[in-house]
Amino acid sequence: MDKMKLKRKGKVPLVYKPVGFALGWGGGALAGLAFRKAWKALRHEDDAPDALDPDRKWGEILLAAAVQGAIFAVVRSVVDRSGAKAVHRATGVWPSGDRTGRDH
Repeated sequence: MDKMKLKRKGKVPLVYKPVGFALGWGGGALAGLAFRKAWKALRHEDDAPDALDPDRKWGEILLAAAVQGAIFAVVRSVVDRSGAKAVHRATGVWPSGDRTGRDH
C-alpha cells in the first residue's frame, strides 16, 4: 500500500460519518415514501395501522410492521452500499475502516 493510501485509510471513515448520516436520513425519507405507497397498493388504505390504534387487529399491525421493516432494511442496504462504493471509487479506501461494516 502506498504512503498516500495509508494516510487516507484512517481519515476516510471519519470523513464518511457525516456523509453516511446524510445518506441515511435521505434513505429513511425514501423508505417512508416507499412504505406508504406499498401499503396503499397492498391494502388500498392511505394510513398504515399503528401499534396503538385500538381499532386494528394484531394481524394488520404485524403485517404493516413486517412490510415497513423489510422496506427500510432494503433501502438502508442500497444507500449504505452505494455510498461506500462511491467513496471507495473516489478515494481507494473502504469507508468502514476495518472492512467489517457497521453491524459487526
